[in-house]
Amino acid sequence: MRNTSYCWIAFLVLIGLWTAAAQECGRPQMSNRIVGGSSASEGAWPWQVDIQTENQGHICGGTVITENWVLSAAHCFPNPNDISSYIIYVGRQQLQGWNPDETSHRVRRVVVPLGYTDPQLGQDIALVELASPVIWTERIQPVCLPTAGSQFSSDMRCMITGWGDIRDGVALQGVGPLQEVQVPIIDSKACQDMFLINPTENVDIRFDMMCAGFQQGGKDSCQGDSGGPLVCQVSDGSWVQAGIVSFSLGCAKANRPGVYAKVSSFTDFIQSHVGGVQLKSGSCHNWADRVMVFIRTAILLVLVQMLR
Repeated sequence: MRNTSYCWIAFLVLIGLWTAAAQECGRPQMSNRIVGGSSASEGAWPWQVDIQTENQGHICGGTVITENWVLSAAHCFPNPNDISSYIIYVGRQQLQGWNPDETSHRVRRVVVPLGYTDPQLGQDIALVELASPVIWTERIQPVCLPTAGSQFSSDMRCMITGWGDIRDGVALQGVGPLQEVQVPIIDSKACQDMFLINPTENVDIRFDMMCAGFQQGGKDSCQGDSGGPLVCQVSDGSWVQAGIVSFSLGCAKANRPGVYAKVSSFTDFIQSHVGGVQLKSGSCHNWADRVMVFIRTAILLVLVQMLR
């Protein structure tokens, strides 16, 4: 009888561990400006957030990574100690229109890397703790984050989303639906070479940065997209946030691709402040996740046999 009780306890604990991760990251449950993009489908990017201030309105984007934390760019918070005017909207689709699924949240605190000064000098990442937790719905879901050192291969097609300008100095029009655009990852050396074509505009692509876009321009993030995500779909179908919109020289210009904070360079920084983030490899085959599923399944089968 005692052995059976222990088996039942172990079984229930394992079920608890299994279901604790049931709020799976990077998988939109709905299927229904960015320069050169188009309006996103309702609920297509349920981790996207709108960051506003009471005086300026929309200023930046961001992503939900846990119930209590949002990921964005450090330059969106020029004074991380002065956060009283910030409002974070989740579950939002239209910048100006009606959003029946949205909730708004004040900010408890903002954490940026020690020594951050300017996007072009790197470390352009911010962790935003919400004053109240989000509630998961079909329109509000977390994005997956990459494991430390994850690499996203050159020419891999990824997506940028946001409510930024649709051209230099031209704001998103009408109700302002969330925009999306697909761009390829650009190798860091190739990106650096593009910026060197005009040496009077000095940009140093650092180890914690990555580039995405087209050499000929035409599709890009722009002002107002800052802090938002560059997400890539990995082999298991989930979306992993490879980059954070950081800076560029103009919008969608030739030889001036968008520069993003490389999220995999900050995995340790994120985990040191935020518990419960879900990490996935940026590689084509996420073997670690598959092995974990196999182990869990094997243990469940053994326990079921013992309970008979």
